[in-house]
Amino acid sequence: MKKLLILLLFPALMLAQEQPKIGLVLSGGGAKGIAHIGILKELEKAGVQVDYIGGTSMGAIVGGLYAAGYTADQIEEAVFETDFMNLLQDKVPRKEKPFFSKLHGEKYAVSLPIKKGNLGLPLGLSKGQNVLNFLTELLAPVDEVSDFSKLPIPFYCIGTNIETGEEEVLETGSLPLALRASAAFPSLLNPVDIEGKLLVDGGVVNNFPVDVMKKKGVDIIIGVSVQGELLKRDELVSVASLLLQIINFQMYKKSDEQVELLNVYIRPNVIDYSVISFDEKKEILEEGTKAAKQYKVVFDSIAKMQPQKRKIPKVELKEKKFIVDRIIIKGNKNYTNNYILGKLQLREGDSVSYKEISKKINTLTATKNFTRIDYHFDKSFQGKKLELTVKEEKIQSYLRLGLHYDLLYKSAVLLNYNHKKLLFQNDELSVDVGIGDKIRYNLEYFVDNGFLTSYGFSTRYNSFNSDFIYDTGLINGKYSDFSTSLYFQTTFDKKFAIGIGTEHKNIDASTMNISSDGKEDFFDRSNYINAYSYLKLDTYNKEMFPTRGFYANIGFKWFLWSDRNSRLDGLLPNSEPFHQFSQLGGTIGFATTFYDKLTFQYTSQAGYTLGKKSFEIFDYHLGGYNQNYINNFIPMYGYDTGGLNNQSYLRSEFNLRYEVLKNHYAMFIANYARVEENVFENGDLFKNTKSGYALGYSVETFMGPVELKYSWSPDHSEHYWLFNLGFWF
Repeated sequence: MKKLLILLLFPALMLAQEQPKIGLVLSGGGAKGIAHIGILKELEKAGVQVDYIGGTSMGAIVGGLYAAGYTADQIEEAVFETDFMNLLQDKVPRKEKPFFSKLHGEKYAVSLPIKKGNLGLPLGLSKGQNVLNFLTELLAPVDEVSDFSKLPIPFYCIGTNIETGEEEVLETGSLPLALRASAAFPSLLNPVDIEGKLLVDGGVVNNFPVDVMKKKGVDIIIGVSVQGELLKRDELVSVASLLLQIINFQMYKKSDEQVELLNVYIRPNVIDYSVISFDEKKEILEEGTKAAKQYKVVFDSIAKMQPQKRKIPKVELKEKKFIVDRIIIKGNKNYTNNYILGKLQLREGDSVSYKEISKKINTLTATKNFTRIDYHFDKSFQGKKLELTVKEEKIQSYLRLGLHYDLLYKSAVLLNYNHKKLLFQNDELSVDVGIGDKIRYNLEYFVDNGFLTSYGFSTRYNSFNSDFIYDTGLINGKYSDFSTSLYFQTTFDKKFAIGIGTEHKNIDASTMNISSDGKEDFFDRSNYINAYSYLKLDTYNKEMFPTRGFYANIGFKWFLWSDRNSRLDGLLPNSEPFHQFSQLGGTIGFATTFYDKLTFQYTSQAGYTLGKKSFEIFDYHLGGYNQNYINNFIPMYGYDTGGLNNQSYLRSEFNLRYEVLKNHYAMFIANYARVEENVFENGDLFKNTKSGYALGYSVETFMGPVELKYSWSPDHSEHYWLFNLGFWF
């Protein structure tokens, strides 16, 4: 068979006046395209020089990297170091997300775009920005090449014009963008707009573009196909499978015609793998190597006919830093240059590398305000000029949905309405509503000015029932809070924020008991005004169950005014009058992981009241396990909500968490606290320390965490079963 192949090559070789030119065509196939790397490795071992290369989809990506000067080993290294599922889903590390998103965008399971007043569905699973960033970073060594025939190996790839259904041969422009378009698998990645043409995966019209290579004047064409096959009857079990079969009719019919144009046809045995089998990279690559080894004699023969080898310089990733002396931003209308540069954390005169730029683009991607971000560098006066072209997201509003249940707030459907570009450039409105046993809401309006000072407005209503301990003893009470604030904030590097503001509070705290005169007893129905400041740091890699990072939220409030004295005069004759006072408190914590499974998370909290304040409404109330407490309510395992109360406290929590299975956690928690009028009095920080413990099991789901815990304290005989479903709000 191999000898026959060599004989069949002779007519092509005889027509070649000089050494034969070799064309290589790589088909699409998603993850199965990793087999192409094995083919390239064997071609290199044999010494075959590829003179032209073309491909579609994953074949385009592998072929484009090879055309740019990467060796097969370098492509293998890049592929094996990449989490393609995260790449395809546009997942961005939490540390790269805007601070506002960390606070308000991680509570919901489903997000639906609102298009022209109607709920819609996204064009694809992701916008594909991470794929574009990945390709742009890798292809930095040839970022100045806009004619693909000028690459170290001339190259082309195929896209499909989704408006006309026609084939588009991509040979000029941005190489990363061309590869991104060629691999825009419908429903998985959004279409790509290139020069006014809306393109999707080239496999729709020409998944194995041998006919294009035939026109390039090469003498021998080697083709590698990793395509699938038509589905069998028993596999046609859904509407999706039927649609896929219809698409495949045209694809495979044309592919059969393409095979007839080949001189060497290689088909690795990857039929049992799917287009998303990225967790089986090694096995797929081995199938490519195995298939190529069968053609060793053919490859050796071709290599002997190529005595003159051109030298292709080895690609070195541009990790050296350079100065960005000019920045030009195009395409932005609703978002200012300061906003974009603030998210990028980049100014003219900064020194960066290509790898760092890729991470900074991720940060801009995480805002979800842009459908595409293109960038490239040109030579400039002292360093390089960055040209950044953004395409703003036309969809400005989303509806997000979730569910929640805990023992304090009971059941609730969580709704979030998010709207960007509502009144001004750079602004964002987020409205959270919990509809259920206890209705509550939180509205945040924020204008993010990037490097410049940002500002925001918020209003919130929250209410719940619980037992509280006051001087009169244990009382079954109702507590509600209505707060409105205006604040100014500056954010540094996406993880650190400082701010100041002023806040109005209306507090209504009453018992559920009816007095002898038929009236409801209450402790407070007053308005308060305070000025506040805060410092926040959040580098946790996950909001729930972090495995590494630091967290801090330190705040100061100065209560300046209240109508408590006039409101309660005569109603609560023995109540303490209002005096100005202030409170300083906060939370700090860190998480670290050992052996990839065992996480230790430490949290320390403190609160202290300064000035004369003897009425109890702003005491610190420790107890329970909720992560959505308001005001001075603080969690404390081993005690019920509000079980410990006073004007100051210190608390430490030690959480040892083991990941039993993926997203399944078993944990042991110990927490200790002092709750006194003045915990620093006499300098004894450990006197009268209270303790509590919990054992639990938690599962991360797309609806949020599902948690079951058993909690107790040696200080008393009570014990508690704690349950939570869904994200906390």
